[in-house]
Amino acid sequence: MYEDKPVKTTTTFDYVVVGTGAAGSVVAARLSESDGVTICALESGPKDLHPFIHLPAGFIKIMFNPDYTWQFKTEASPGVNGREVAMPIGRTVGGSSSINGMVINRGQANDFNTWAQRGNRGWGYDDVLPYFKKFESRIGAGDDSYRGRTGNIPVTDLEFRHEICEAFIEGAQELGIPRNPDYNGASQAGVGYFQRAIKRGLRRSAARSFLWPAIRDTKRIDLRTRARAFKILLEGKRAVGIRYVDERDKSVHEVRARREVVISGGTINTPRLLQMSGIGNPEHLQEIGAEVLHDLPGVGENFRDHCSVRVVARAKNALTMNEMTRGVRLWGQAARWVFNQPNLLAVSPSLVHCFWKSDEALSEPDLQVVFTPASYKAGFVSLLDDFPGMSCGLWQHRPESLGYVRAKSLDPFTDPAIQPNYLSHPVDQKAMVDGIKLARRLLGTGAMSKYMDFETLPGTDIQSDEDILSWARDFGATVWHLIGTSRMGPRSEALTVVDDQLRVHGMEGLRVIDASVMPSMPSANTYASTLMIAEKGADMIRAGSRAA
Repeated sequence: MYEDKPVKTTTTFDYVVVGTGAAGSVVAARLSESDGVTICALESGPKDLHPFIHLPAGFIKIMFNPDYTWQFKTEASPGVNGREVAMPIGRTVGGSSSINGMVINRGQANDFNTWAQRGNRGWGYDDVLPYFKKFESRIGAGDDSYRGRTGNIPVTDLEFRHEICEAFIEGAQELGIPRNPDYNGASQAGVGYFQRAIKRGLRRSAARSFLWPAIRDTKRIDLRTRARAFKILLEGKRAVGIRYVDERDKSVHEVRARREVVISGGTINTPRLLQMSGIGNPEHLQEIGAEVLHDLPGVGENFRDHCSVRVVARAKNALTMNEMTRGVRLWGQAARWVFNQPNLLAVSPSLVHCFWKSDEALSEPDLQVVFTPASYKAGFVSLLDDFPGMSCGLWQHRPESLGYVRAKSLDPFTDPAIQPNYLSHPVDQKAMVDGIKLARRLLGTGAMSKYMDFETLPGTDIQSDEDILSWARDFGATVWHLIGTSRMGPRSEALTVVDDQLRVHGMEGLRVIDASVMPSMPSANTYASTLMIAEKGADMIRAGSRAA
């Protein structure tokens, strides 16, 4: 085991940041703004040099490339008929911000007010709004009381237009769903085009927007790639550094922190590292052979994810992305990309959003629906169908089903157990069925009749609520919105891991800053909220340092 190998080098910095994903890139960059500090940023994967990382449409090639992603799989989950679900996560500089769908979606104000009501001071909507504004440079229309104009992440409107998308939006309006030009403004509800972190045809990841400029400009960050952290170094209850193995030669190294260790490994890897370091549920730690150094049962619990399905239809009377991305037509799109004209190579995977209610009695949307004039084989994001297709994906905003993440051993090269327990809660089951019915209504509007040929998934023979739910169990999968395994909350509340300053309960010099601290799921893709948490967390560290 690597714990027994001799340490090849030991170096010391003011801060050590583990992970350079959406959160880690922001934290390291913001900490480097302070004069005289030194930061070591550890990344388990390689540098983000592959061209498909930066070409938005290249996500489909990178997502299943093990050189740049953790090829995780869930445990068999009863709620999806005993299936294991593929869960690739970014493993390169930029983390999942280098492979994700690039959508910028904050959620609803009450998502964050609920965090504050649960005892997390300073996390209400009015508190976090300045940090949403801080990271973004909104290019396009928007009320400046809600939108930022000078941040690092460019947030642009979709330039590419497709006739089926316009018909879908018109059809949603037939159903009484209003068109909303800025779902990140005063209200989320409605239908329209997604905003995304793409500019001049290129992905603008957290690494490219924050980390690399900070490395270049401040010279205060030592970035170490292929550095797989496997132990948090503790002196009593204080974190003083990280031990990691260099994947290239399997040598072991230590980096020590004068001030703080920040864990930004993400919802899967953060709890795994804590557990491998002896921080977690004592029974579980003993099972994997870890010395129990800090009793904290909530580590790895409260795991939530959006379980999604796609209703797929065969299209007619128009070219879809299935045909437009093949042969001569693909070369035409590439030429348009070169000349910075609207094209398919510079779009996010989902083009149109629809935030709406599964039940009209609800006061605000509980469903997210996404539409694209493209379809994937068997409904999974891998290969495009051979026929003209379109997809209407959907998921429930705030799932109640809870799972866990648990290290299986002290070997950092052994994947953890990931159990999402998809669709285990009755509320989630009902929302899924109602969401599929809404997707079918959206595809069946008068405006869509010109382009709607027939439904291929789930198919017209699937009609009863029981059959719809059974189909969803067969096809439900992740949309990579993973949260909660280092849940924020008061120490008095069961299974919390960090306080409202993101400090690990009962420890010193150790914080968690990433999506794993979210107490509950925002009504959104989680990328924007993760950036917000990182901005706020970095401010907390710097404020604490000044006070000290």
